[in-house]
Amino acid sequence: MRVYQGADADASISPCRWESSGYFKPDEGAQGEPYVISMPPPNVTGKLHMGHAMFATLQDIMTRYQRMRGRPTLWLPGTDHAGIATQMVVEKQLAAQGRDRRSLGREAFEAEVWSWKAQYGGFITQQLRRLGASCDWSRERFTLDSGLSEAVLEAFVRLHEKGLIYRGSYMVNWSPGLQTAVSDLEVEYSEEPGTLYYFKYPVADSDEFLPVATTRPETILGDTAVAVHPEDERYKHLVGREAVVPMSGGRRIKVIADEYVDREFGTGALKITPGHDVNDYEIGKRFSLEIINIMNDDGTLNAAAGAYAGLDRFAARKQLWADMEAQGLVIKQEPYQMRVPRSQRGGEIVEPLVREQWFVRMEPLAKPALEAVASGDIRILPERFEKVYNFWLENIKDWCISRQLWWGHRIPVWYVFDSKEAAAAASSSDRYIVAKSEAVAREQAVQQYGEGVVLKQESDVLDTWFSSGLWPFSTLGWPAATSDLERFYPTTVMETGHDILFFWVARMIMMGLEFTGRPPFSTVYLHGLVRDEKGRKMSKSLGNVVDPVETIQQYGADALRFTLATGTSPGQDLNLSLDRVNSSRNFTNKLWNAGKFVLFNLEKFDDAEWQRLAGVDLSAAASTAGLALPERWVVSSLHSTVREITAAHERFDFGEAGRLLYEFVWSDFADWYIEAAKARLYGGDEAAAAQTRSVLVYVYDKILKLAHPFMPFITEEMWQATPHTGAALIAAPWPSAEAAVDGGADAQFEALQAAVRSVRNARAEYGVEPGRKIAATVRVDDPELRAALQAEAPVLALLAKLDAEQLSFVGGEEGAAMAGQQGQIELVVGEGVEVFLPMAGLFDAAKEIERLQKQQAKLEKELAGLNGRLSNPKFVDKAPEQVVAEARQQAAEMGEQLAQIADKIAKFGSLA
Repeated sequence: MRVYQGADADASISPCRWESSGYFKPDEGAQGEPYVISMPPPNVTGKLHMGHAMFATLQDIMTRYQRMRGRPTLWLPGTDHAGIATQMVVEKQLAAQGRDRRSLGREAFEAEVWSWKAQYGGFITQQLRRLGASCDWSRERFTLDSGLSEAVLEAFVRLHEKGLIYRGSYMVNWSPGLQTAVSDLEVEYSEEPGTLYYFKYPVADSDEFLPVATTRPETILGDTAVAVHPEDERYKHLVGREAVVPMSGGRRIKVIADEYVDREFGTGALKITPGHDVNDYEIGKRFSLEIINIMNDDGTLNAAAGAYAGLDRFAARKQLWADMEAQGLVIKQEPYQMRVPRSQRGGEIVEPLVREQWFVRMEPLAKPALEAVASGDIRILPERFEKVYNFWLENIKDWCISRQLWWGHRIPVWYVFDSKEAAAAASSSDRYIVAKSEAVAREQAVQQYGEGVVLKQESDVLDTWFSSGLWPFSTLGWPAATSDLERFYPTTVMETGHDILFFWVARMIMMGLEFTGRPPFSTVYLHGLVRDEKGRKMSKSLGNVVDPVETIQQYGADALRFTLATGTSPGQDLNLSLDRVNSSRNFTNKLWNAGKFVLFNLEKFDDAEWQRLAGVDLSAAASTAGLALPERWVVSSLHSTVREITAAHERFDFGEAGRLLYEFVWSDFADWYIEAAKARLYGGDEAAAAQTRSVLVYVYDKILKLAHPFMPFITEEMWQATPHTGAALIAAPWPSAEAAVDGGADAQFEALQAAVRSVRNARAEYGVEPGRKIAATVRVDDPELRAALQAEAPVLALLAKLDAEQLSFVGGEEGAAMAGQQGQIELVVGEGVEVFLPMAGLFDAAKEIERLQKQQAKLEKELAGLNGRLSNPKFVDKAPEQVVAEARQQAAEMGEQLAQIADKIAKFGSLA
């Protein structure tokens, strides 16, 4: 068998130069509604991982399928500027050179990032090409390019004009390492061992104290109350009194009562730090408590922490606890399993901080997004994710969109000051202008505040998800009324991982409805995550990351794609093993060798004959009427498979489509039809051989089309080598799902298959030498079926290794007379079909009986010993229950083996 080595794994140098030939662009002459997919933009810092490979594979399957269906198809690619990730990469690069962004200044730092992007930013798109992604790369977009930046400015200004963007001080997740706020969705919680610290909270003007427990002692310095449950008899008498904050120089706070307090947790008394805890922040609002921020942006303590100012938060924790212990305020500390919030990007523990940020008011945007799904304007697949989507939107919080970064879309807000000195002294002002440019902002500022005002732009940038939320329409030219926007919006499908349903999908729906008045897509298809073969998330720390580029190098892009597409169902995670990838490579080999068989049988024919064969149409029932049974069966089976695969594509069940393809190619075509075809190809009848060649070309042509969306490289290479019409497979029409199916041929060939399997099983059971041909008589009661099978006697003889000259067919009465005769084996194939095999003389029955009797004697001896143990009360009563059970199971299995041997000895005895 030849092994497929793989075509060029880069679409730009594929067998027909897909990209350079313009096949990836929408066909301007194609009829019907456009089919449009917006690629989820991978981070510009990214390197291809299995998540990228999964979405690229599935979207490419959709795109290639719809392109072959004749629809004008656009798969629009692009990359995301990835504010946090990209800034981290460049800052590390600068640090290695002994430089930092602060010393460079904002403008110079941005230039450094753009330089990095120019050098490395296209890396992942080249890897996507290598996977076979047939995007229209001529339309590739970047979230910071000029067009998309214009869209971001327009969106921000419009939302602000409607009162949906505002500035306010709220609790945010603060990343000290990155020194920026991060979204709730970008915080991952992990169970980690920690400590619960118990200490005394002195009650002012008394010798009493409240026992309190905390996991973060350093935040004591920001406490503004101590809370107890209003019905807790232990502490009722202290409500309304004052407590003294430890190590604060005597600062006093109130003891309050609130039902939020859990009387069973810790001591039942809760320290309240509204500036550093989400729940405390809510309590603080109810009681109008002071908010004290004790932390600098870098995670060190600030002046509000008194003597601990300047210490890192964790160093301050140790020092404060030691000082409290010295003053007799410590009760105890005990191990405690904590739910620790960590930044998804930096990995560090985030701090809840109250800071002034920019927010989007979400409730007015969420309502139309909920209605779009409820009305069916947008469907989510799998449907179970609708509940998840609805729950999030029904409980949505306002979105913090400002990030304290330099790389990204700078917020289009200009603060207004009366002088340069005032502007230099403050980062913001209560007076500000929202505008798309400084020139417009200045014009408005002069109108509102008079000549001589000084403007200073907001230093923060927008959350990356703000610009990507506009992706389906900003990439098509919005806010300009472009021809692409008119033709390709709304898009058709949004395919992405279920883990970013909230990050991205919901926000795109909200933004699309808000700015265009139409849903950005009609279908959301959510795939699962790719995990390792044990079901664990891939991570460098576990050492279980499977690199798609290395996998492509070892197994080929087609094998990886087929594995990813067929290994999962919508929304379900995929446990990826390289054994499965290897199995997929074996499938590509099967497809390759099937093609080589077709080519081998066409070698002696000229191009005219090739084109004639390629033009044969067997889709109508009349066109197959004159074909032999194997040909009629394989064509009918092909047509059934086309119907089923087409239906699977239409319902987004790509795993089922791939499995149907695999079954037909491997079993029906390669294992059965190609083997059956050899009887006619090499049987000496040229007319029969020509008929078979026509069917081989017809079926293999359709196989390549069905397989192309999954395995584009090998299919295009084989297409170029086999007779076909059209320049490239990528642009070839999809097989018709309306082609005729021949139920009669299906049933008759299934009877032939059953007969072959029965004979093969009998040969194996009786140990017939593989190369020996044997005689057979086939009894078929139904005259029509008997005639069909008799006409295929050469095929039956070839596949079952029967002696064609000693193969006969009989009817029901004659066959009934043969039943029960000595020296033959009777195989019941199906209702009204039997095969009689005269086995005598084909092997040494006496020798086989002698071998079986030795095996029988050995087993009987072993079983007798085992039964002796089982009949011994000492063993049964004293041995472990599991040991006794295993012995009984072993005895039962030996009994079954002996019965089988006895049956074989009896059978062979009739042949001796």
